[in-house]
Amino acid sequence: RSSKVFICLCAFVYSVLIELCSVARLCCTFRDTKFVYMIMEVCLGGELWTLLRDSGALDESSARFFSACVVEALSYLHSRGIIHRDVRPENVHLDHHGYAKLMGFGCAKVVACGKRTWTFCGSPGYMAPEIILNKGHSAAVDFWALGVFIHELLSGSPPFSGSDQMKTYTAILQGLDASEFPKSISKIPGNLIRKLCRKNPSERLGNLRNGVKDVQRHRWFEGFDWEAFRKQALSSPVTPCSTSHAADHKNSTNELSDWDKDF
Repeated sequence: RSSKVFICLCAFVYSVLIELCSVARLCCTFRDTKFVYMIMEVCLGGELWTLLRDSGALDESSARFFSACVVEALSYLHSRGIIHRDVRPENVHLDHHGYAKLMGFGCAKVVACGKRTWTFCGSPGYMAPEIILNKGHSAAVDFWALGVFIHELLSGSPPFSGSDQMKTYTAILQGLDASEFPKSISKIPGNLIRKLCRKNPSERLGNLRNGVKDVQRHRWFEGFDWEAFRKQALSSPVTPCSTSHAADHKNSTNELSDWDKDF
């Protein structure tokens, strides 16, 4: 029964991801006696993580553009009561125009406005303190993860790490208050990261009275044309390797599980 509820929840979450350029679109669904199959829009530009791995770190302009893609995606999801809970470069893929799309909704959950949830989930280096402490969490955890995401884009590594998960969790609980950023992170984006990674969710940028607008109005995004971005009128800082046809997946990780041979 619980697996059926999970499948239905996933189907509902994906069913609202049809309108926005910053979230991978749901094309159609199928089902058999065991599973629901959700056919997603193909993103031929590959993972943002691959781009980050190959370059080591991104320049500020590129990091700002891809962070804006994630901000726009979170704005869309949160307005519909959906928490993503696993924002990280591996879950951000590029389309053939070089725009980033948020994917990986395995940890997503529908949570009513003003309510909290207690599920322990997410990727260790990106978890907010309230998840680790099991205090109950809200959409504020996505803004914490956004801060970690921006840090990784600019420096090549997340701010919280350790030789094992427990040391990573300890570093997260200590927070960024006394830590120094790498030289690749200048003052203004550093200010944004610190405001996004406030240990107290009620003080976290994005979770204040103006919501995500506070993030969009931060000095780091000063001069960024959000309206042109939403119309995809801005040029991406990255042009994915050219594709020869609609199913050309040279930029993506090879998927050889053969799950669809009888589909």
